[in-house]
Amino acid sequence: MTSASSPPVPLHQDARTIGLIGLAHGTSHFFHLLLPPLFPWFIREFGVSWLELGFLGSVFFLISGVGQALSGFLVDRVGARPVLFSALGCFVLAALAAASAQGYDGLVLASALAGLGNAPFHPADFTILNKRVSAARLGHAFSVHGITGNLGWAMAPLFLVGVTQFTAVTQSWRLACLGAAAIAAVVLAVLWSQRDALDDRQGAWAHETKKGAAAPAEHPLAFLRLPSVWLCFSFFFWSTCALSAVQNFAAPVLKQLYELPQHITSMVVTGYMLCGAVGMVAGGFLVARVQRLEATIAVSLLAGGALLALAGSGLPGGIAAAVIACLAGFGTGLAGPSRDMLIKRAAPPGATGRVYGTVYSGLDLGFAVAAPVFGALLDRGYSSGVFYGAGLALALSVVSAAVVGRRQRVGAQAVPQAA
Repeated sequence: MTSASSPPVPLHQDARTIGLIGLAHGTSHFFHLLLPPLFPWFIREFGVSWLELGFLGSVFFLISGVGQALSGFLVDRVGARPVLFSALGCFVLAALAAASAQGYDGLVLASALAGLGNAPFHPADFTILNKRVSAARLGHAFSVHGITGNLGWAMAPLFLVGVTQFTAVTQSWRLACLGAAAIAAVVLAVLWSQRDALDDRQGAWAHETKKGAAAPAEHPLAFLRLPSVWLCFSFFFWSTCALSAVQNFAAPVLKQLYELPQHITSMVVTGYMLCGAVGMVAGGFLVARVQRLEATIAVSLLAGGALLALAGSGLPGGIAAAVIACLAGFGTGLAGPSRDMLIKRAAPPGATGRVYGTVYSGLDLGFAVAAPVFGALLDRGYSSGVFYGAGLALALSVVSAAVVGRRQRVGAQAVPQAA
């Protein structure tokens, strides 16, 4: 444990942990999209409907959401590192199940295994980062964590569709799934070879407990009484609803509103994610300099929501609207590191995994709930309503963050008075 008199932690030590966790997190986001890019091939191969394929996403996020809340307890009990390795093993099994699927049941199994693998990532990742990375570099650690997630989302369709389209082999989508299994296996091997940098039993830095004091013994569910935990959960739910609208429906909305060609609209999600990655880089520097994290979150997300509403208004030209929708990603990315630091402050000592698991399950719930709501708007011809709804969801997430920040400031002011 570090103290005021301890030598500073070497940069390479923090950088190794941050890089390894970033690699793992990018892999988890890659496996969010293990199956969706291959849906057209599944339709031709197995004769399944879009409704059945949509159910695969429900399976993934239901298992991931419930599992994420529960895995936080497991992380706090047995440690984050073994849970992280097991999760990557589940990804290998998921990709192998997809590659060997002989029908719809095989795809359901693959989706369930991928959801099970995805469940522990946020509680495991953030427990390791909070315990292994020095306080001065935590903002950058959270920034890298978010960036690699966006890159994982961007890489999955390129890899899976690319292998499938450019491999002159019957049922070449199976080769793509085998390639995904190989990616997860290689990442697992890399992390195993560098496992000392991921040992969350070591390096509980001074920012983990105040003045090095041991956390008082509490009931494992005591953190559920904290309003900040549920406010953070609410924040993730609403912000993910907005992300779901962009990921799933930005392309058809822009096509209907502006009659843009598909090769342009299909790039909007990639542009949104890349702008988000750039925003996260800037947010990593900003979080170390701004004390009122909720202020950064509010400005960033409200700006992003306003840009999405403008893109859906029909006022800009077609290309301009696509660019504006992409730029909205910068605002959401800029808020990312401040968001993660806000949650870190809300977590009591010794309950990091449980808090992150519970809070991040709001992400899975947001994905599961928002897609059918925004899809119904699109089916009924309310194309603009998708972007308006995304902007409103971001505004509601700002309200949650503002209340969390206010409670934390009041609590910090009360501590000296009580002492």
